[in-house]
Amino acid sequence: MTRPFDNLEKGFALQDFHSVITSINAYIWGPPLLVLLFGTHLFLTFRLRFIQRFTLLGIRLSFTKDMNGEGDVSQFGALTTALAATSGTGNIVGVATAITLGGPGAVFWMWLTGVFGIATKYAEALLSVKYRIKTSDGTMLGGPMYSLERGLGMKWLAVLFCLFTAFASFGIGNMAQANSIAVLADKTFHLPPFITGIIMMLLTGSVILGGVKSIAGVCEKLIPFMCIFYITGCLIILYINGPYVLPAIQMIIHNAFSPRAAGGGFIGATVMTAARYGIARGLFTNESGLGSAPIVAAAAKTKNPVRQALVSATGTFWDTVVICLMTGLVLVSTIIKFPFISEGLNGAELTNAAFNQIPVVGPFVLTIGLFTFVYSTMLGWSYYGERAVEYLAGKKGIPPYRYLFTIFVFVGSIASMPLIWDLSDSMNALMAIPNLISLLLLNGVVVRETEAYLWEGNLDRTGSRSLRKS
Repeated sequence: MTRPFDNLEKGFALQDFHSVITSINAYIWGPPLLVLLFGTHLFLTFRLRFIQRFTLLGIRLSFTKDMNGEGDVSQFGALTTALAATSGTGNIVGVATAITLGGPGAVFWMWLTGVFGIATKYAEALLSVKYRIKTSDGTMLGGPMYSLERGLGMKWLAVLFCLFTAFASFGIGNMAQANSIAVLADKTFHLPPFITGIIMMLLTGSVILGGVKSIAGVCEKLIPFMCIFYITGCLIILYINGPYVLPAIQMIIHNAFSPRAAGGGFIGATVMTAARYGIARGLFTNESGLGSAPIVAAAAKTKNPVRQALVSATGTFWDTVVICLMTGLVLVSTIIKFPFISEGLNGAELTNAAFNQIPVVGPFVLTIGLFTFVYSTMLGWSYYGERAVEYLAGKKGIPPYRYLFTIFVFVGSIASMPLIWDLSDSMNALMAIPNLISLLLLNGVVVRETEAYLWEGNLDRTGSRSLRKS
């Protein structure tokens, strides 16, 4: 189907600009940034004495209300809003893309990125709560921009972070997501993109116009449902593929370290390509180090930075360590079962082929899963962009941003612009750089806060809960 904006990129100037953006992406998302991001994950993991060992405590705290804490939403609400933004097409289509380009070994590197990324997500959430501010109306504001300004005195870098975040919210957090679900609805239900666009615009606008409490309220209900629904679908497929699950695990581990290219439909799946695509997709889907999730972590009702940091860190655990791993096992076990299924299929088509194994309802499960993931991503990113705009322009910038964000949901649904994806990738990378600077320069603050509240057993100042010194 021809879309209204299909010809936008045919002009020489726009094509030339797109080529420049593609070249920039190839560089900034190349080895330097991947090494910086993964290196930060490793550094903070060891600096914080493997903070991942407190993941179960973080899960427990996420379901425990901090009655005496200051904030706008519950800790669970902040977590589910952050999960809403990170749980998108990357969890489903992104994993398949990593496998088709990097081979089954990419799943291992993606999973490992999630494990070490827990430390980075913990650190950035801690700094966000540590340096948050309360406005005259009682609203809590925080994020890397406040860590940069109040912790390091780098307001200029905070401004750049907010500019990149605002632009990214319209790209990867809005139009790219809306376009994905419009294409899927067109293929699955033959629903015209402009109809999907109107529906998505109304659904999104009705929530984001109510602010963070409205967004968090919807996410608290939607996120558990969509995760359970999608994981159930994955478990059904793994049951169907039962004899191939263990071989799939063995293939994932073997190909992660194999110096030889994998056979079949995989493109040069050596160790380097497996690591490259696995790490890149892992970083993309869990957003650890990107600086997005800490923006909503600052709104949580909590007594101290460490409590919310532990809760926020579980977002990476659920997103990558659990959901992406499930998707990876589904896809690799299906590929072993049907050896040539990956040949000639892109990421989305490979995922669709795997879910078609569920009789009758397979495509429906995948469509509903993608719809809820995409919709929740738009809700989460609308809040990130709103806070970035508020930092730049004050509260007067919020209403125009909300209405413009809602309108662009419709624009994204009826447009077909690969440039949007590439621009979004650029903005995401440029967001990460200022955030990583704050994490590395303020790592001492993170360690001191962790020592005071967690390692010394003072997680709850009221004394109702204490941890043994470890």
